[in-house]
Amino acid sequence: MNWRRLRTLIRREVLATLRNPFTLTVLVCVPLAALLVFGFILSTEVNGLYMGVLDADHTAASRRLVADLTAKGTFLAKPYTSRERLEHALVSGDVSVGLIIPPDFDRGQRQGSGDGPPQVQVLYDGGEAVLAGNAEGFLRSLVYASAPALLAPHASTRMGATAASGVQVVTRALFNPKLDGKIFMVSGTFGFVLSFLTVLLTAVSIVNEKLTGTFEQLQVTPANAIEILLGKILPLGGVFTLDVVLMVVVAGLVLGVWPNGSALFFVAISAFYVLVSLAMGVIISASSATAAEAVQKSVMLSIPLVQLSGFAFPVRNMPTVVQWVAEVFPATHYIRVTRAIYIRGEGPLTLAPELLLLLLFGVLVMAYALRRIEARG
Repeated sequence: MNWRRLRTLIRREVLATLRNPFTLTVLVCVPLAALLVFGFILSTEVNGLYMGVLDADHTAASRRLVADLTAKGTFLAKPYTSRERLEHALVSGDVSVGLIIPPDFDRGQRQGSGDGPPQVQVLYDGGEAVLAGNAEGFLRSLVYASAPALLAPHASTRMGATAASGVQVVTRALFNPKLDGKIFMVSGTFGFVLSFLTVLLTAVSIVNEKLTGTFEQLQVTPANAIEILLGKILPLGGVFTLDVVLMVVVAGLVLGVWPNGSALFFVAISAFYVLVSLAMGVIISASSATAAEAVQKSVMLSIPLVQLSGFAFPVRNMPTVVQWVAEVFPATHYIRVTRAIYIRGEGPLTLAPELLLLLLFGVLVMAYALRRIEARG
């Protein structure tokens, strides 16, 4: 080995890297961004979550319990007047956990009963397995910590037995009662795969065509921009839609996870999302000079799309500003739809707001992709 030649080659590569601002930005910014995202934004810590409260007791004891639960900022209380409204708020995402205080809560503390200590019920949406499990655990521990102070004034009349056992927490999941993480991850994996692979493959394939000159030849044919766009994304869209069908079947046969809702509806929504992601790949290819640059841009786009979309970390547990940013990503709404179909068995009517947002994103992305193709014509 000739060390002089090796030093020359190393120096050449270092200078080439430093002369490329885009590569240098990727090398420096992506690791730092990933560190901050995983350490700060994508946190599993329960903090500042909205807790729906149905206080049917309306006594000093019930108010004291709610005050204790919200004292440290872990939960923010939102009152509800009926169980139906509380459950609807859970499913819609207005609150992350629900607390139901029965009408005999204070009387049970003062008088005691043969059925055991006074009870409160905790409701959660098991569709968000990670958030539900953490929220339930935190709320249960806070209730147990608050119980001695609540029961202390009545301990002498309870002969010590109930005071020692505290307040009993009864939990109930509206969906996915076992908090099965398998169905949670399987339903989210569709968003991860379709968001990453579609953008990457489309961007790289079109850039390679540009380098060989075949894409420019296509643009001088009588075909217009929309025909070129559809000609590029529809064949790949058909392949990825077939992939979705295969993933559904394999997840059902191998993992035992089938959608609780309509599989046909799920595939149709996935096919539309595939076209949206493929159009995003077209946009990236239009601004990339080489395949390597297209890969780098695809990765930089796909990482926030996936990590901030609720694939592994619940969006509602992120800082408020980041939640606003996440709402701009089509992947956020697609993953919500997939989990709603897989876990809760929801249909088009209940998912109409998310579907309309997906449609809006699709129209905007397609329109911009058309403009980029026309600009190169």
